[in-house]
Amino acid sequence: MDIQGFGFEPGTILNGKYEVIGPLGDGWEGEVYKLRERATGIHRAGKFFFPRRNPRNRTLRTYAKKLHKLRHCQALIQYYTQERIEWQGRQIDYLVSEYVEGESLSAFVKHQPGKHLHPYQALHLLHALAMGVEEIHNLRQFHGDLHSDNIIVKRYGLRFEVKLFDFFQWQMPTQELIQEDVYDLVRIFYDVLGGQPRYARQSATVKALCMGLKRTLIRKKFRNAGQLRQYIETLEWE
Repeated sequence: MDIQGFGFEPGTILNGKYEVIGPLGDGWEGEVYKLRERATGIHRAGKFFFPRRNPRNRTLRTYAKKLHKLRHCQALIQYYTQERIEWQGRQIDYLVSEYVEGESLSAFVKHQPGKHLHPYQALHLLHALAMGVEEIHNLRQFHGDLHSDNIIVKRYGLRFEVKLFDFFQWQMPTQELIQEDVYDLVRIFYDVLGGQPRYARQSATVKALCMGLKRTLIRKKFRNAGQLRQYIETLEWE
C-alpha cells in the first residue's frame, strides 16, 4: 500500500510518549505535526516520512545527520531523536525536533497591508535570513530549498527572528549550490516586496540588490550569504 498521507487526529498517542496536537505542514518527503511530550508537557515537532520516500530509512538518516552537523547554526531547528511507530501495518519512522513558535513567512506577508513588506522591513528580513544562511555556508554546506513556506518568522520591532526548515540533502555541497542559496534569498526579498507588479516602483537601492532576478548577475556579485550580509550592512539607503 502506497501511503499518501497520515492524517493523525489530535489526541493520537504515539509510542506512549507523544500526543498529536495538530498538523504543521506537508511536503514531498512526508508530514510534520505539532506534538506534546507527555512526560513534560513540552511541545515538539515530529516529521513523519512516507515509506516510499524513505527506503531503508536512508532519507531520515541523511536528514538527521545533516541537522546534527549543523546543530550550532541558530537559524536551523534542533534535532532531538528518532522514533518508529506501526501504522496501518507499516513501520513509519519519524524525527522529533524542537517546535518553533511563529508563522510561516508566506502567512506573515499575507497579513501585512497590501500583502507586501515595506522595503526597509524587507531589508531587515533579508539581513536576518542572510545571517542565518551564512552560518550554514561557513561550514561549506547549503540549504537548497529556501522559500517563504520553509521559513518561520517572529517579529520584534525592526528585528526579525527566523528559523529555516526542510533543506535539500541529496547532493554534495558545491560552490554553485551555495550561490543558488544566495539567489533564493534575493528572490525571497523580491517576492516579499510585492514581486514583479511592484518592481518598477522600487528604489535604485532595491534594484541594485535584486538585479532583476538575473541569476548570473546575482551569483557574480555574491559568492555566499556572508557577502550578501556584508553588502546589506554597508548599504547606502536611498
